[in-house]
Amino acid sequence: MKRKASAIWSGDLKKGRGTVSTESKTLSNTPYSFSTRFEEEPGTNPEELIGTAHAGCFSMALSMILGMAGLVPEKIETEATITMEKQGDGFTITASHLDVTATIPGADEAAFQKAAEHAKLSCPISKLLNAKITLTARLAPD
Repeated sequence: MKRKASAIWSGDLKKGRGTVSTESKTLSNTPYSFSTRFEEEPGTNPEELIGTAHAGCFSMALSMILGMAGLVPEKIETEATITMEKQGDGFTITASHLDVTATIPGADEAAFQKAAEHAKLSCPISKLLNAKITLTARLAPD
């Protein structure tokens, strides 16, 4: 399986503008810029998109692992916080923290924590990131 995404950038770093698109057209010429990435201007940025990918990948992996244990999640809510730090002459993504709350009828805390940890390690986006990945997992009452 291969998936494609693209970016177009015009101009210098600080005043330039770009767009990102996905093969599925879910994102189509979505604008991004220095100020959407490093300042507070509304718009997307690469780190936000990585966080979205990580949260989605983890949620699906957790659902799969729970299913293999005979558990069907009612809802899995995952938020990823991507940390980017200045290192040397540039910036590096140093961490992704996954914060998940799940409603899973019949699940016990120990089984849920084990499944969440397994999903954190096995989701393909976790494997891609060369960063520290942490997790806070909460089982909501069913």
